[in-house]
Amino acid sequence: MSPTPGISGRRLGVCGVFGAVLLAGAVVPPAAADGTARAGAPTVEEQRLDRAAPQEILRRSGFDRVAPGFTRDLDRVRSYAQARRLVAHEGQSLWRRAVDRAQGRSPVTGDLSRDDDRPLYWARLGMTRALRGWEPRGFDLDDTRRQRLLADLETTSRGQDTIDFPKGPNGTHPKGKGKHKGIKRVLVTGFDPFTLDRDTRISNPSGATALALDGTVVRTAEGLVRIETAVFPVRWTDFEQGTVERVLRRQLPRVDLFTTVSQGRVGKFDIERTNGAWRGGFGDNENLSRTETVPVSDPASQPQWTTTTLPYKDIVAADTGRFPVYDNTAVTEIPAGGTTPVQRPDGPTPGSTARAGGGGDYLSNEIAYRATLLRDRLGLHDRLPGGHVHTPVLQFGAGNTDPATGKVTDAEFERNRVDIVGQVRRIVVTAVEASGR
Repeated sequence: MSPTPGISGRRLGVCGVFGAVLLAGAVVPPAAADGTARAGAPTVEEQRLDRAAPQEILRRSGFDRVAPGFTRDLDRVRSYAQARRLVAHEGQSLWRRAVDRAQGRSPVTGDLSRDDDRPLYWARLGMTRALRGWEPRGFDLDDTRRQRLLADLETTSRGQDTIDFPKGPNGTHPKGKGKHKGIKRVLVTGFDPFTLDRDTRISNPSGATALALDGTVVRTAEGLVRIETAVFPVRWTDFEQGTVERVLRRQLPRVDLFTTVSQGRVGKFDIERTNGAWRGGFGDNENLSRTETVPVSDPASQPQWTTTTLPYKDIVAADTGRFPVYDNTAVTEIPAGGTTPVQRPDGPTPGSTARAGGGGDYLSNEIAYRATLLRDRLGLHDRLPGGHVHTPVLQFGAGNTDPATGKVTDAEFERNRVDIVGQVRRIVVTAVEASGR
């Protein structure tokens, strides 16, 4: 994920393992800190809902009915337990509706293309805004309980709690150990749209990829592969609170391969070789900034760098689609004993301090760093292929690039998104086949 598409050199990629606060269940964001609104007031992210582009995207997809229906259901709730059940059900329903739409299992309402990831994003924000401002009748809802409901809604509407790999003879570890028999398991993650104050129309091809691939079975030279997906927010605070680790900790020991995916550079894919333990400060979807070492649960044992275990040579060499694919080895470091950041085209030098991984110093680098650190801390480095794929920037067509006057979609925009999603699928197949040899 690149906040400044088209700028070469240092990138800030996202969309995008041990958070500063790692919870056993859902992540609970603070009630009011660092720009997050108190209960009743919409967040910075939710306030963008009232702009013309989000409203058009919701209307032209039929997802404009999601938040009003959720609001009506909330008004009938008379207990906290009932509220939690409703939130979980409606969050999962939103995720499933978006996946079914992307994969052609439901009638399309409106004229936006099936593969569009934006209706899910804006509909979720409509639901969180309704829940944040909800005043229940019949029981009290304090900040702690409201934040728990919001966390439940985030988790369920992102597919984070429904990662469902096959069980039984064709898809389980015998006695929980060893390689899977039969179908292989692959986990892919994506991100929300971002840089929305620059262009509220923006889509994120990594989120579209997650919707297109969730629950699909792909035939490869290594046999059948089941792909499960989830989407993550573009918010520093959620990462600090361990959302990546919470979702991936249980899954990584069960999968044969994983890749985090985000949007990167114009016109090219990157397989990021090295991830750095540094946040570069670019504003997130709440307009918050962080410039610091990536906060983890055990900083004393925290490495400055982690590396991919994806078969990057095979992926780069394969014909996976119309966009070129690169093995990106560049990083920015402070050399051992130095004080000034230096760009290194061939990776970090011994003892250096990270200032940017191959994927930059934004949340895409951070999800790659956290996921691969978790892989390593679980003792899986030598037997679990995993890393980060940066997609090309999803561009609007010629004549439709001005956010002030442009349309929310066009034929070239839709073709680019379909091609990027298809190429990610082929990259995953290539990685599975190469890892099995």
